[in-house]
This record gives sequence, structure tokens and C-alpha cells, in this order.
Amino acid sequence: MTRKGILSIYIILFFLNITSFKAQTIQKEKQPLISVLKILEKKYNVSFSYADETIKGKILSAPDENLTLVEAIDFLKAGTNLDFEILDNRFIVVRVFDDITEPIKTQRLQEVIVSNYLTKGITQLNDGTTTIKPETFGILPGLIEPDILQTIQALPGILSVDETVSNINVRGGTHDQNLFLWDGIKMYQSGHFFGLISAFNPYTTKQVNVAKNGTRAKYGDGISSVIDMQLSNNIDNIFKAGAGFNLINADAYAKIPLSNKTELQLSTRRSITDLIVTPTYDQYFKRIFQDSDLTNTKDDSYSISQNEDFYFYDITAKFLYDITKTDRIRVHFLNVNNNLNYDEQSTINDNNESLNSKLSQQNLATGITYTRDWNERLSTTAQVYMSNYNLDATNYDILNNQRLIQENEVNDRSVKFDVNYNLNHHLKFNGGYQFSEIGVSNLEDVNNPVFRSYIKEVIRSHAIYAESSLLSNNAKTNLKFGTRFNYHQKFDLFLIEPRLSFSQRFFNDFRFEILGEFKSQTTSQIIDLQNDFLGIEKRRWILSNNNNIPIIKSKQISTGIHYNKNNLLISAESYIKKVDGITTRSQGFQNQYQFTNAIGSYQIKGIDVLINKQFNDLISTWIGYTYSKNDYTFDSLNNGESFPNNADIRHAVTLASTYTYEKIKFALGLNWHSGKPTTTTVANNEVVDGSINYEAPNSSNLKDYLRADCSATYEFDISNNTHATIGASVWNVTNKKNIINTYYTLDNQETVSKVENQSLGITPNVSFRLRF
Repeated sequence: MTRKGILSIYIILFFLNITSFKAQTIQKEKQPLISVLKILEKKYNVSFSYADETIKGKILSAPDENLTLVEAIDFLKAGTNLDFEILDNRFIVVRVFDDITEPIKTQRLQEVIVSNYLTKGITQLNDGTTTIKPETFGILPGLIEPDILQTIQALPGILSVDETVSNINVRGGTHDQNLFLWDGIKMYQSGHFFGLISAFNPYTTKQVNVAKNGTRAKYGDGISSVIDMQLSNNIDNIFKAGAGFNLINADAYAKIPLSNKTELQLSTRRSITDLIVTPTYDQYFKRIFQDSDLTNTKDDSYSISQNEDFYFYDITAKFLYDITKTDRIRVHFLNVNNNLNYDEQSTINDNNESLNSKLSQQNLATGITYTRDWNERLSTTAQVYMSNYNLDATNYDILNNQRLIQENEVNDRSVKFDVNYNLNHHLKFNGGYQFSEIGVSNLEDVNNPVFRSYIKEVIRSHAIYAESSLLSNNAKTNLKFGTRFNYHQKFDLFLIEPRLSFSQRFFNDFRFEILGEFKSQTTSQIIDLQNDFLGIEKRRWILSNNNNIPIIKSKQISTGIHYNKNNLLISAESYIKKVDGITTRSQGFQNQYQFTNAIGSYQIKGIDVLINKQFNDLISTWIGYTYSKNDYTFDSLNNGESFPNNADIRHAVTLASTYTYEKIKFALGLNWHSGKPTTTTVANNEVVDGSINYEAPNSSNLKDYLRADCSATYEFDISNNTHATIGASVWNVTNKKNIINTYYTLDNQETVSKVENQSLGITPNVSFRLRF
């Protein structure tokens, strides 16, 4: 990026901040109820708990500043026709009057520490969890739709070293070390378009909970983070629907009341890339297929046809049935699918030959959940689910008369039983049991030379967990402590995993927190980089065998201090994480360790700093900085000495600003981070004994990464019941040529060639949506 370009962006950001002072002078008589509640929360040091639908559309003026809390509540009751029940000196429940005659299951909700964290629809809770609500989502730079897995990368400590949602690095971990849950069901595929788009439809997702540390005891697997995606779970007897498209895909969803006790939620999304070629598709295609069989031509007599057929789709369905006021059944279904076909053509002895290579990737999930409220304090939930992942690839090499078949299949069958007991508004307990049977198979079949390998592993695991949560009378102290006990039947192995979350408010505006956890996981991915799955999808799921593929174990602790006053948030969090049991095959080495099988560990130490200033709900500006040092240790490699992790991004900075005025939203941002580690060849001595001669592993770094993004949306009404949104975004506005990976190949055991993978170039996108 030129100095002029950088200066222009900073000028725009400065302008957005200056305009905020003018915005602060705008006073309106009436405003949305949610804005009034935020004012009262700060003034009286209370917390309102409510369903989004309860306060939706309610508009009134703020109570007089001289009123007491009780008088302000009476004012709200009169102006909204809602009931405000004061539970204690801190919590107030908001509900419609019609609900009062029905049995109410009252439970203490987690305290919201920061509302509109970065942008609208993102909140931070007092246990370290970040919650994202796509339905009320504001806007982020480069995004015109609330892509779930792109959105979480805006949070401190989370990034992707290769710009994809299929390689999300949370505090230095690999993608397979994240636990993805969709309505409680574990998912093994997270992306469309081979990682550039989230596989989960945001318009049917009610809430996403993201935890980087101090996770709940009920969560197993996922040593790096938990991304818990939840669909709407309540029947509100209101029909809702929507549809839209952008330059990559089209989608539609509907929430259909079938009766007073039943509801059906449906959504579908499909790519339009096989129907129309757009500039966005061109950039995505170049990014993903730049180092694959589709773009690597062997010689003049060999070529890949341009009639590749690529598409993706996803379908979700949820059936809700309230049997009684205290008994509920939910049925879940999800199908995520990617398909690619292309022709390999060659001329041999003046004969034209053509064979079809293909790749399909699918995650099919089904489940049923039953919940019963025994009384106002006790509730139980039972869930049974099946999650099946299948990757099927056939690759033809005409010149070598070779056909390669690769398959990877995961079958996950799980049963969960969860108990919640609220003793009072200050103390609650959670416990339960989970049984999992996970089978993973890998097939590799080559016809020339003849080779076939089929490996299947199965692990059955039992887990029990217990957790207690305590909130002090003044709501300043929050303590959550739990333990998960895992038993792996195959290895006769018992693991104990304590979890801790402690938060203490002091001086009213400061909060100190300590988070800690022990975790483990038995599933992981190996990465083969030699034309694996057509050179595109290079990850295959495997199971631990407690031998050359150990159970991965992690320990993490973090401390943080946060200041939040007058819409100014200053946050700093330091952490240290140690992970044992990783293998070189899971780390994506493309140097001297590419074909080495070794077991080791990594340790990361870091600090996340965030400064977020909001101006009158119109402008949100933030700067985030992350420093981390992430090192591998393999006893059998590099003489046992530590060396930088492949995901060791030492410095990362995010600078962004969003502006919202009535129906217009605009966002602009910069992302910069130091270059990822790489291994170069020895200068003037690149080949030794027919092999590439490398320098010390990861002893060099790529050039720094820099990207500027912008996006804008505009909402308008077509009729009283039909609302529309148009949007436009540009990813990498300055078309910066960022190198995100390099490696070397050896030709004829003599010549070394350097391969560089580039990030997405300037990528425009537009969208249009309707809501009914």
C-alpha cells in the first residue's frame, strides 16, 4: 500500500470520529427501548434481562433524570405495556403481561459486561465469553452479511494465517483444535468454497457463543476454543421469512408457525457460481486454485479444461414442539455440501484423452432434543445426535496413467444429558453426562503402481461433568468452577479437566478476571501437501491411537483487566497456553519436516489489547493489538531445540471504525500482522544429494501482511411488511499483493523452484436482501 493510500484511510477514520461530536448533540424525544434500558443500566447499576422479541418495536422517551429506580420502572411500565420485575438489587426481568399467568422458569442470566462490543450484535459476558447475535448484527469492514466465522476473526486473539474460515487460529492453535457446535451437534466441516465462506447460514442462527479460555465444563474436545452456534429455540407464533443474494450465492429462510405449539424453521443456500461468473468468483477461484491441478499445467500437450463445475449448498431445518408448558422437543437437521468436477485433457500419440476428476465434501447432521422444566429451579435436557462427515476425491493423471482415490469419513454418535439447578439468583449448578462413539476411516487407492490402504479407528468415550456458578449480592463477584471427567474406553484412560472463570468488578468501572482450563481431544486433522485431494483440500480427520497419534492435551491460564466507562472500553488480557501431543503431520510443514512423523508440543505466550470507543450509538472505533510468541518443541527434531510455530504471528494490529445513521451503515478497517514463519533454502547450495537443502526450520519470515477493507449497507421499506437491504463491500481495497505462504519444489533432482501463494486481491461484492 502506498503512503498516500494509508494516509487517505486514516483521514477517513479521523473524519468519522470528528463527526461523532456532532452526532452527540443530536437529541431525540423518543428512542428505542433498548437504548433507554442501556441508559438506566448505567445510571442505576442494574441489569435488564429480556427476549429480543419482547422489546422489539418499543419506542419511548427516557425517564426524567431525577426519578428513583422504582419510579423509572413505573414510567417504563406505563409507556411500554410491559412488566418489569425487580428480582433483587441488580437484576430486572422484562416480559409481556400475558406471560405472567403462565408458569415462569426464572433463572439468572449471565451479566453483560459490554454491549455493542466492536459493533452492534456483539456482547461480552462476565465469564469471558463473547456472544454474537446475527439478527441484530451491525457491520464490520469487508462484510456486508454476518458471516459467522469471518465475524469471530474480528475478536482479539483470533485470526486466520491464510484468510480462510477453514483455518482459524485461536491463540496459536490449528483449526481442528476448535470445537464447532451447531445446536449442540459437533461439526467437522466449517467452510464453503474450500474455506472462503462460512458453512453456517447466519440468518437462521440466533446466537453464537465464542470462548477462548475458561470454557464451561460441559464442553469436551476443542482445546483452542468453543464456537457454539444456536438456532432460535422459542415458539413465538410469528411468521418470518427472508431471501437474498450476493455475487457468490443466493439463500432463503422461513420461520413458519404450524400451530400454537409447533413451528418449523427452514433455510437453504446455494452458490450461483456454476450459473454465472462474477468478479468475486474470479478472485475466489484464483485464491483457492492457485496451487492445484486446475492451474498447474504439466507441459504443452497437457491441459485442464476450463469447463470446471463447482457449486456448494447447505440446508437446515428445525422442528419445534412444545408438548406442554414444561415439556419441549426439538428436531435438528443440517446438510452442508461442496462439489467440484473438472476434466483433465491430454494428447498422447495424436490421440485426445479426457478423464473427469472430482471432489465432494459433505457434513450431514441430525439430532433430537428433549427439555423438561420440573419446577422454577430445576430443568433437564437430553439430546441424541449423529454427525457424519464425508470427503470423496478421485484424481486422474493421464500422462502417468494413474488414478488416485482418497476418502475420509467421520461418524459421530453422541448422547448428552444435562441438568440445571438454580438454588437462587446467586447460586446455580450444572452437571451432566455425555457418551460419544466416533469412527474415522481413511482410504487411499492407487492403480499404478497398485496400492490400497484402508484404516478405520473407533473411540468410545464417557464423560461426566459438574459446575457451580456464584454471583455476589452486589453482582461484582462472579465465580464459575467446574470439572469434566473423561474416560476413554479403548485406552482405559481417565482424564480430569478442571475449568475456572473468575471475575471481580472494582471501583465500579474496572473488572479483573482470571480464566483457566485443562482440555483434551481425540480427533485431529493431518495435512498432506503432495497433490492431496487435487491439491485443494488437504486436511483429513484422524483419531488418536494413544501411540504415534496421542490424545492432544492443553493447559491454559489467562488474566485480564478491563475498564469500561462512558462508552470507552480499554481491555488487556495476558495468557499462556501449553499443548502436548501434536504431530508434525497435523501442522502443515512444507520444509525438511514435511514427510517426518514426530510427536511434540507447542507453547504460546501472549497479550491481547483492545481500545474501543463508541459515540452515541452512531460510531464505534477500535484498535486492537496482539503480541504472541508461539514455539514448537519436538524432541526428535532440530536437536530438541524449540523453533517458531507455523502459526507464530508475533504482532497483529486491527484498526477499524463503523458508522450507523438511521438506515445507513458504513465500516472501514485496516488489518496488519507480521509475516508468518517460513523456511528458506541455503543460498548457493540449494540441493544436496538430490534433496532440497534447507536453513533452520522457520528461521525466516514472510513480508508483513496488510489489508484494507470497507463495506456499506442501506435499509429501506418496500411496504409495511416488506423490508429490503442493499450492500456493497470491497475486500483488500488497495489490491495489496500479500504473500501468505511459500515453499520449494525440486525438479529432476537438480533445480529448486520457489512457489508463492498470494492472498485475495481486490474483491468486490454486492448483496440484496428482502425480509418479510
